[in-house]
Amino acid sequence: MSPDEYCQNKATKSGSSFYYAFLFLPPERRLAITALYAFCREVDDVVDECNDPSVARRTLAWWHQQVDLLFKGQAEHPVMKALLPHIGPCKLTAARMHAVIDGMEMDLDQSRYLDWPGLQKYCWHAAGVVGELSVGVFGYQNDATLEYADKLGLAFQLTNIIRDVGDDARRGRIYLPVNELQQFNVKASEILNSQYSDRFVALMRFQTERAKSYYREALAALPEVDRRNQRPGLAMAAIYHALLLEIERDQWHVMDQRISLTPIRKFWLAWKTWVSGGKRLSRQFAQ
Repeated sequence: MSPDEYCQNKATKSGSSFYYAFLFLPPERRLAITALYAFCREVDDVVDECNDPSVARRTLAWWHQQVDLLFKGQAEHPVMKALLPHIGPCKLTAARMHAVIDGMEMDLDQSRYLDWPGLQKYCWHAAGVVGELSVGVFGYQNDATLEYADKLGLAFQLTNIIRDVGDDARRGRIYLPVNELQQFNVKASEILNSQYSDRFVALMRFQTERAKSYYREALAALPEVDRRNQRPGLAMAAIYHALLLEIERDQWHVMDQRISLTPIRKFWLAWKTWVSGGKRLSRQFAQ
């Protein structure tokens, strides 16, 4: 199996919405973003699948070493071998790849966040910096596109947090800020025990409005000169925003189920956004 085939298998097996946004890219760009996505999946799986924190830390330290080797031209792991030819053309940096791993290490260090600034920092490591890497793969001319990437990454991660409240609670994790739980009088024990209430709905409505604001800010921050190249990210935005609206319509019943979109709907949203260049997103994001 070649390094590119390894990455393709990793991406396909995940069932992620990212897969649909990549479909319409030119072959070289598709190989690059698939390899980058496979890297993110590899380091994320370390935390999700390893029951021993000390082993997880050692494995993440090993991945830090693999990043350093990659930028010395000495790639070892199949994912790094797949990424190697794309470093220069896609503006990949070691600092950003290390920051992705740092985000995984944050999951080993804490399972609660006191306030929004603390959670925002985590969201940047988990998704914002991935956005910065991704826009380099897609290609950009204006550095303001990095601001778009940061805001869109925040929107994606907030959507994930809202969708995964139940799954995270079963792992003993609550990403919703402690002071905001207090603001809405929702106890951590209620979330850990999947206790649905009007207070919980009000809390989730608040989180959803925050996520929606970041989708709108991201779209507004994208320079027109880079809109065409950034269509894969815009396709992802269409899919994730639609998911957020679906969760809202279901009144945030996220503690006992995982709400998702069908593959055909994801494909349709990605294709429609690609063809239109994301011009319809402003109407969608106004909902």
